[in-house]
Amino acid sequence: MRSRSPLISTALQALAIACLPAFVNAHEHHEDDIPAGQYISVEPIDSILWVHIVLMMLAFGIIFPVGMILGMTKNRFHVPLQTAGATIAIVAYFLGHHHKGRQFPGDNIHAKFASFLMSLMFLQIVLGMYLRLHLERGFLGRIRHIMVIMHGVCGKIIPITAWVQMGFGGITALGFCHGDHLGQCLAHGIMGSAFIAYGCILAIMVLVGQSWLARSGRSQEFYDSAVITAWGIVNTFTEHRWGQPWSHGDYQHTSMGIIWWCAGMLGLFLSRKNGRPQRNHIPALVILLTGWAMSVHAQHLELSTKIHAMFGYALMGAGVCRIIEVSFVLHDANTDGDVKSFQYLSPFLLVASGFLFMFANEEQLQLISENHIDHASYALFIYSVAFLVFLCKLDTASSVLVRG
Repeated sequence: MRSRSPLISTALQALAIACLPAFVNAHEHHEDDIPAGQYISVEPIDSILWVHIVLMMLAFGIIFPVGMILGMTKNRFHVPLQTAGATIAIVAYFLGHHHKGRQFPGDNIHAKFASFLMSLMFLQIVLGMYLRLHLERGFLGRIRHIMVIMHGVCGKIIPITAWVQMGFGGITALGFCHGDHLGQCLAHGIMGSAFIAYGCILAIMVLVGQSWLARSGRSQEFYDSAVITAWGIVNTFTEHRWGQPWSHGDYQHTSMGIIWWCAGMLGLFLSRKNGRPQRNHIPALVILLTGWAMSVHAQHLELSTKIHAMFGYALMGAGVCRIIEVSFVLHDANTDGDVKSFQYLSPFLLVASGFLFMFANEEQLQLISENHIDHASYALFIYSVAFLVFLCKLDTASSVLVRG
């Protein structure tokens, strides 16, 4: 006899799907309260919206990623945890459509992207319900393997799209990233997220990726150099608006793109020796040089200059730690299963540098400056966020290691 727990979970998921249409059409926007030329009203964020923010971060930032890992390891708590996450997300979605206080335009990017994210979540629920029914016969049985693949893909896409949505939520709540501010806002969000992802992936590779790396016949630096090369080529041709006069920022950003693809190709060449994978220092040198360039990157605000310098120092530290790790901790070998404490430094500093850069867009720093917050206090807060995120990622990766 099938246990009650899967049936209860399936029933709750079905109820969640039934409730969605009522939530989608529930929100009213009071755009008349928004001053001309602004993108938020003057009222503060009310308690309902704060609860919405906290619950959404809990569901999409913690529960769903952990549930994804439990699903990959075939853990019995996968379904209950994902059901709890979906329930919390639906409640939070409802609250987000019934808040008072600060108001936003109805066509804001956070509201638009929410429809896609929630649709993805409900597709994941439908696929999960189908798999829990264990239909093995007929047409539904023949397409089961396709549904398994789709369920896995959706589960892995949700944390990424949720990260993007959290960023959209932040800029919408503050009325940022409109008009002339859009370009630099995108640059800080994308590049900052890239460094955070790089640090998280390095940590995961150190903990659970060594067997895959050995099977691939490549060194870690091969993949790092490939991404650096591709990113450098993109940056070389996108950092300057062609047809417009060149500014000092254009020169700096374009030159960084050039050094990335030049160094990346060298890193690819050095990643193999006599047909065998070989470690090298090129990715670390690229990170170090990028950090040095950003540490002397002058800004209009003194606060902005100092935060960019902190970002540069974090990158330089990550590069130096990576060089020491490869040469003196691992002696040009891959991790042998016994992870050294020093190996966590470079990934963490990359995560910290990503957050420092994300939180350094010009509107955010103007707001910080107007509230008389100094760069040290602001940087310490950002490092606190980085510590918590890195803790979550290490805990998730460790779960795979223990279950695997």
